[in-house]
Amino acid sequence: MKRKERVARVIDGDTFTTHSRKHPVRLANVNALERGEPGSVSAARALAFLVQDRKVTVDTVARDKYGRSVANVNVNGRSVNAVMRRKGYR
Repeated sequence: MKRKERVARVIDGDTFTTHSRKHPVRLANVNALERGEPGSVSAARALAFLVQDRKVTVDTVARDKYGRSVANVNVNGRSVNAVMRRKGYR
């Protein structure tokens, strides 16, 4: 199910919160560095540049063990997942 939502905060390079969800959204098929790991700040900045305070389309494909939506995310018709993968976060 696709939903349009506004991004509230980027947590790390593959996870963010929206104003309308209880749990964060994790990008499907993207594995960015976790907070505290070398390069994690760059990954979070790259994601923030794409989605922070913007309306995104969230297409949930699964739920993870933490209750997060694992999703394909688009902003202005552009795949955020694909952009992050091209940046090397696989």
